[in-house]
Amino acid sequence: MDPIQQLIDGFAAFSRRRYGEGGPFKRLITEGQSPRIALVACSDSRVDPSLTLDCDPGDLFVIRNVGALVPPYQPHGASYHGTSAALEYAVTNLKVDHLIVMGHALCGGINTLVRGGPYDPESFIGRWVGLAQPALERAQSNCDHHDQDSLRRCCELESVRLSYENLMTFPWVRDQVEKSELQVHGWYFDLVAGLLLGLDEQSKRFATLTKE
Repeated sequence: MDPIQQLIDGFAAFSRRRYGEGGPFKRLITEGQSPRIALVACSDSRVDPSLTLDCDPGDLFVIRNVGALVPPYQPHGASYHGTSAALEYAVTNLKVDHLIVMGHALCGGINTLVRGGPYDPESFIGRWVGLAQPALERAQSNCDHHDQDSLRRCCELESVRLSYENLMTFPWVRDQVEKSELQVHGWYFDLVAGLLLGLDEQSKRFATLTKE
């Protein structure tokens, strides 16, 4: 089937389920959105957070980019701040209770950084992925890696730690956390093993969140 027609047919099925009597969009239209959770995820087509976390429309305010990266707070830096603007909206307008950054296994953006290419550092992708350079340096120094694959995984985990730290550089995130009105989480979706790992704030180590 033509892929575009497949999408159109998919929307028709979605509309029947979601807009019918008692469908969730009736409430979302009249009451507006009020998600309790904002989540930074990768653009990778395999890791749609609404699917992997089994969520309904309105449950998550999702911010997706290459590598699930959070830049540091730089109000007078680069000209455009798509991820930062979305974070600001989630925290200051929607007033979410939880903010999650979720990296994943087999991340193409992190793999590009680990392998040193093929993107030019002056390209959009090259400059964006370069935000995770400190994560790569930590992985090279601190992780027990013996090949590119294990280094990539270490770097994926370190990039979650780095993005978690960068979230706390935003004054309105830090302020809400200090008031105990916002909780920040670092997650890692191991799509190979089918596991969800969480970053422990005290130990800075990852542990499986799901129970057998």
